[in-house]
Amino acid sequence: MFHKKNDKEVDIRSLNDIIHTSKRLLNIGYFMAIVCLILLGTYLLQEWKILNYIADLLRVISPIFIGFILAWLCAPMVNKLQKKMPRLVSCLVVYLGMLLVVILIGYAFIPSIISQITEFIQTLPSIVDELKEFTDGIFKSMNNSLFESYNVKDQIYLSIENLATGMTTNLPERLFDIGKALISGGLNIVLGIMIGFYILFDFDKINQKIHEMLPNKWKDGYKDLCGRINESLRSYIQGLFLVMFLVFITQSIGLTIAGVKAPLVFALFCAITDVIPYVGPYIGAVPAVIVGFTMSPIVGICCVISIVVVQLLENNFYQPLIMGHTMKLHPVTIMIGLLVFEHFFGIVGMIVATPAIACLKVIFTFINEKANLIRVNEE
Repeated sequence: MFHKKNDKEVDIRSLNDIIHTSKRLLNIGYFMAIVCLILLGTYLLQEWKILNYIADLLRVISPIFIGFILAWLCAPMVNKLQKKMPRLVSCLVVYLGMLLVVILIGYAFIPSIISQITEFIQTLPSIVDELKEFTDGIFKSMNNSLFESYNVKDQIYLSIENLATGMTTNLPERLFDIGKALISGGLNIVLGIMIGFYILFDFDKINQKIHEMLPNKWKDGYKDLCGRINESLRSYIQGLFLVMFLVFITQSIGLTIAGVKAPLVFALFCAITDVIPYVGPYIGAVPAVIVGFTMSPIVGICCVISIVVVQLLENNFYQPLIMGHTMKLHPVTIMIGLLVFEHFFGIVGMIVATPAIACLKVIFTFINEKANLIRVNEE
């Protein structure tokens, strides 16, 4: 009898193990199916050129997108002020304060940046000559026979001359294109600010209408998911803007002390490229370092020191204190996301890769909690 009881217990354990294994295999199958659907969707988007149509649509509705982003960022401040004053007044106060900050920053930096860009363009031919001399000095310090056999030096000189010729001969056309883009972008921003004010005034009502349109069983999940996405993205974007501003200020000071030409321009470029994780700081550093070394080795070394110091400040103070671990993403995940988004969307894709991946992670985690597709920390 005891022997039969033990056999029965063993059979139950075996059955549980089989069920447990089958559930794991089923979860893996669900995950692989999701991956296949994503790959298929990506292939169809590329083959049918749907991304081009989406890009054109985004250009058309860009003012609405800008307005929604502004309203989304300003909504918490408006909600706090609304406890002490009417919502219309709180919207006006937040918008006027935001515009005042933008005007003050523009008044403080834009004239200097424009003058430095003009000065940099005027000195561009001399910078090209100095760059050729600097390159020639590098080749002289090496074994010339290896490079001359492959005409490496001539190819580099030709590339530099073509770059300089293209920048000088096409300068009027480039300036016209830049001016047209600035005017178009400025109009979109103005329209976006106006649309954002109306969206901000009715932001809670819009959210409430969406909440009411959903089925009752989805309402709690919708509120929970929106809360998670808002918490993750809002803290990231606000912290990102602050980090960019601090990088711009400290980099401007460092490059000015280094003595490089147009320090504000290069500092602004460093701040903008700093949006791209990991590789962005190196992309922003290259032009300043090249121009610095064409001026003199001391200026180039000082530029390198300035950029290294600013990156140390960012990595050890700005990012930990301001950003913290808002995204909670593994570095490998971010790097893979950068490669994928850069392949499909270019430089813009690299900029939006991190917040987009964070949103996808939040959505997938939420779906996994509800559907139990993949068990985490399973015993």
